[in-house]
Amino acid sequence: MILVIKPDATAEQIDHVIQRIEELGFKSHVSRGEQRTIIGVIGDERKPQAETLAAIPGVEQVHHILKPFKLASREFQKHDSIVKVGKIRIGGGHLAVVAGPCAVESLDGLNRIAVHVKKAGANILRGGAFKPRTSPYAYQGMGEEGLRILRDVGDKHDMPVVTEVMDPRQVALVEKWADMFQVGARNMQNFDLLKEIGQTRKPVLLKRGMSATVKDLLMSAEYVLAGGNTNVVLCERGVRSFEDSTRNMLDMSAVPNVKGQSHLPIIVDPSHATGRPDLIPSMTKAAIAAGADGVHVEVHDCPEKALSDGPQALLPDQFARLMEDVRKLAAAVGSTVD
Repeated sequence: MILVIKPDATAEQIDHVIQRIEELGFKSHVSRGEQRTIIGVIGDERKPQAETLAAIPGVEQVHHILKPFKLASREFQKHDSIVKVGKIRIGGGHLAVVAGPCAVESLDGLNRIAVHVKKAGANILRGGAFKPRTSPYAYQGMGEEGLRILRDVGDKHDMPVVTEVMDPRQVALVEKWADMFQVGARNMQNFDLLKEIGQTRKPVLLKRGMSATVKDLLMSAEYVLAGGNTNVVLCERGVRSFEDSTRNMLDMSAVPNVKGQSHLPIIVDPSHATGRPDLIPSMTKAAIAAGADGVHVEVHDCPEKALSDGPQALLPDQFARLMEDVRKLAAAVGSTVD
């Protein structure tokens, strides 16, 4: 439920409200706006004591939230959240263009690609240091050395960096080097990992699981939010289906669907969704038109030699041409690429 605090409530009254919430066995989440303070009450609203919260001095209204995801819901926060990754804003009309290779392969290689994507207009650099692979014999990433390279290249080109974290034990290490965590589709419901990330304040890019519903995605975001980390960006990257001509089935309806239910930003990854460079430009533009807060595109200057997902990467000149269209579309829908 949500408690709306009276405009003239004192700090002592607000502290008392929070204290009483916790005494009743709930968790509190305070959101202080310009005009109103709102307190989210997290827990089982069916408890008889829950109704007594309306009687606490300083409380003006009590609203029950029917959705299971409380902090991620539009009921909890009407306006769109804006998540900052370094100097880059995501949401509220600010588009993220995340680009780079699937995996960090070498310092020189990542630097060459970063030059291209930065010049074309990307504002966040991606690259995996830890790679979850279906086969145990496939390239697994460079680990900490890959994180160091990603950080060095990001700093050199003044771009914040995002990379995947796969295990709760990796959180502290990735937090040290990256500006944003990425939780991949396979780990969307790794609840121990989500809880650990929730204890940080580092932004997180949370990808939709391969068989997950929109509700499942928002419930996973709730784990991070409930831990106190409000910097969550969702990512639609396609779901499994019977279609075999694409890597996954891109659910473009997820963008307005999420935006209707949640205040969190959502971006689209057409690279993993389609797995086909010929489809990536169209799906990127469709994502912007659908209202997405950004896109996540894999780019490599020599896909045939890429150690991971080379066949689905755009060449730098293809990405540059795509960015020309992205800017035009962004202007048409009232958004900007910072």
